[in-house]
Amino acid sequence: METVGAYEAKTHLPRLLDRVARGEKITITRHGAPVAVLQQPENKSFTDVRETIEALRRFRAKMSLGGFSIRELMEEGRR
Repeated sequence: METVGAYEAKTHLPRLLDRVARGEKITITRHGAPVAVLQQPENKSFTDVRETIEALRRFRAKMSLGGFSIRELMEEGRR
């Protein structure tokens, strides 16, 4: 685990975040004493885009607008 000072962390935060995204842990110090650790979240969960699209399709198949179109409902709301 690398250690960087607070000033360097502030100055190079985007670069440090890129490194953390690749799995590194970085300790941030102030006057030589550790004050924070940059690391990936433990419960990091990303949903696959294809899974999300498929879930939306399944949801749409179950739902009904009662024979109305979205356009008709939008126009009804404007009256």
